[in-house]
Amino acid sequence: MSLKSSQKKQKKLTKIIWYIVVSIGALIFLLPFFWMVSTSLKSEAAVLQFPPKWIPDPIKWSNYIEALTVEPFGLFLKNTVFITVVAMFGEILTASLVAYGFARFDFKGRNILFLILLSTMMLPGQVTMIPVFIMFRNFGWINTFKPLTIPAYFGGGAFYIFLLRQFFMTIPRELDDAAKIDGCNAFQIYYKIILPLSKPALATIAIFSFQGHWNDFMGPLIYLNDKSKFTLALGLKMFQGMFKTQWNLLMAASVVVMLPVLILFFCFQRQFIEGITMTGMKG
Repeated sequence: MSLKSSQKKQKKLTKIIWYIVVSIGALIFLLPFFWMVSTSLKSEAAVLQFPPKWIPDPIKWSNYIEALTVEPFGLFLKNTVFITVVAMFGEILTASLVAYGFARFDFKGRNILFLILLSTMMLPGQVTMIPVFIMFRNFGWINTFKPLTIPAYFGGGAFYIFLLRQFFMTIPRELDDAAKIDGCNAFQIYYKIILPLSKPALATIAIFSFQGHWNDFMGPLIYLNDKSKFTLALGLKMFQGMFKTQWNLLMAASVVVMLPVLILFFCFQRQFIEGITMTGMKG
């Protein structure tokens, strides 16, 4: 009894220590976000004050109003939402179709082709940046949203294909056979069986894609020239250039830009975690 009691106490102590370590780690990672929010509520003089204060006094909520009215952030938001939604839908659609082919169809060279696809993940984007820009320029797509949206409908990205393919392989093939007996073709199996069972993986892809396009800075910087077509990421950079010392306004705008990503993650965090864990269950 004493041995069992000591083991229970040791397990409980280990769990407490683990929770303390995790809590400290979470606080460390949250410090930059807290500092950003704190700075967004300070006056310009308080931002430059030394030693710095974590809690602003007085709190200036007017920083948010001023930050969102100095530049046409409403227009930037509209452009960003359009690009993000269109590209995210394209990546989910095409990545799921390609992953379905790799997971469910047996054809010659399938594994080699999949290996080649995965090898593209090791190719830095800077290597293809200039050739891709020249190609889009010849298409007449510069200063349009096309380079930021249309490529999403041609493959969906190797990483997304890999995640979905791994998840699809965990779905029993007996469901496919039962659907075929009921008269379903390959596309109907994909649409009626595979996709409904893959909501966690699709939610994971949606979060990754949304975050990637929402925060994308390099793409809009290269392809967009007119201010009326700028995204929020470009708007923040332009805002920083105009107000080099007014960090309180820049932080206020940054908080607003970050909120949609945080809301999306907290709404779908269960599906996100489930999708990540399930993709590694079968190779």
